[in-house]
Amino acid sequence: ANGLATGVSYVDKNDLQEYEVRASTVILGASAGESARLLLNSKSASHPNGLANSSGVVGKYLHDSTGASLSGFLPQLLDRKRYNEDGVGSVHIYSPWWLDNKKLDFPRGYHIEYGGGMHMPAYGFGQGIQNLNGLVPGRDGQPREAGGFGAALKDDYRRFYGTQVGMAGRGTALARADNYCEIDPDVVDKYGIPVLRFHYKWTEAEIKQAKHMQETFQAIMHGMGAIITSTIPGPDTNYGLAAPGRIIHEVGTVRMGDDPKKSALNKWCQAHDCRNLFVVDAAPCVQQGDKNATWTILALSMRTSEYILDQRKRLILS
Repeated sequence: ANGLATGVSYVDKNDLQEYEVRASTVILGASAGESARLLLNSKSASHPNGLANSSGVVGKYLHDSTGASLSGFLPQLLDRKRYNEDGVGSVHIYSPWWLDNKKLDFPRGYHIEYGGGMHMPAYGFGQGIQNLNGLVPGRDGQPREAGGFGAALKDDYRRFYGTQVGMAGRGTALARADNYCEIDPDVVDKYGIPVLRFHYKWTEAEIKQAKHMQETFQAIMHGMGAIITSTIPGPDTNYGLAAPGRIIHEVGTVRMGDDPKKSALNKWCQAHDCRNLFVVDAAPCVQQGDKNATWTILALSMRTSEYILDQRKRLILS
């Protein structure tokens, strides 16, 4: 009657029965998509549009990082000395955003993550040896066909091991109300609970950003003498821009803000409509930058936790 959350209900996977857990404070951290799904499915007389959704923004402003990549190899690293390079990765070699947006045709920016090195070989064909060994002369200096077999192929595995390099751009996508998730009226999961359906399209801003990524990758590759091995994507594929959701950095579906008419949560990630409900995952993020959202999630959740403890001490929250 008072519009507060009373707890959570769940389905036990063993007996497929629904149970309830009562709680004076409910903290939701199910992920940007699932938190929106839970709120939208939690309708009542007090919350006819879903819990914490009098503003109608729950599910809206969904956005994911942009992503594009390019691969190649460095001939100057052929036959290089062997090292144990396990553990070295994109966290060690990184290019933050470095340009002035006023001089570009798209807003915001991206960073570049780099990969390569002598990592443990995976299953397959030596990281695609057939795509490499026909691009440079053999040991005798003569052109050779790609692929091969026997001793020559084994020798190429050794020659090319550790020569490959990859670049991955991760950038900012603009938060837009017309990119959103909603409850699917026709589809339920195995427990009979309605699932989400998604509406998401890239805009010219993200496509132009991906084009800039590819141009930058190629300039770096050529500048260091690399041979590009991946197909260079063009406008027909949005310059290799990954499909929405592919980078799995989705945020923004239960946004925070000062105005209850335009946001679902206040600055403490507390629901405007339901003061004993908090959301502590990526859903509160209003506009993600080019960085992964993980540290922001951790910082906001710690801040919210401290606020809840303070409110309980003051007996404002029970």
